[in-house]
Amino acid sequence: MDDLKHKLSEKAYHDYTLVCSAVERQDQKAYAELMDRYRDSIYFMLLKMVNNRDDAEDLTIEAFGKAFKKLHQYTPDYAFSTWLFKIASNNCIDFIRKKKQIMLSIDRKVENEEGGEVSMDLKAETLDPEEKIIEKQKVLMMREVVHKLKPRYRELIELRYFNEFSYEEISDQLDIPLGTVKAQLFRAREFLQNIMRNLEGKI
Repeated sequence: MDDLKHKLSEKAYHDYTLVCSAVERQDQKAYAELMDRYRDSIYFMLLKMVNNRDDAEDLTIEAFGKAFKKLHQYTPDYAFSTWLFKIASNNCIDFIRKKKQIMLSIDRKVENEEGGEVSMDLKAETLDPEEKIIEKQKVLMMREVVHKLKPRYRELIELRYFNEFSYEEISDQLDIPLGTVKAQLFRAREFLQNIMRNLEGKI
């Protein structure tokens, strides 16, 4: 630990101690502090990439979810923030590819909190007729799967993704706190993704 203290910046070393507490002792406060330290900068980086506040919020929650699941794999060869930003940007690039929402030039770069650049090597894609049919089948299958979710999760998913409500609108509609909407949507989406992954081979 002493060697690391000299090798890492003060900020990076503090992050590493938090990671150790989270992994070794399942310290919830350590998880919360890591999230507090980087949530805003991750959010603003992702907002630049997707140019949509709701998507950036979704992706920020996803990035932390993925990072915390892999936390035991982190090694202090480089700063925790570098590792976290890489997970967040890769997840975002996957999201953009899947959604095919944004056409970006190959040389466009986005600066992360470390001052480094995340390059976004994406090409515009269009679906051919066969892919459109497959996509339609996937949407129908997704609706069937959503219908089988618990009523609370089903309502959240339908409002968010089928009716395209914002988090605030869902909160007003269901009369539940904004934080609860985000947390439950994250769990519902994760559950849905696992089911869809298992069904992928059937299309």
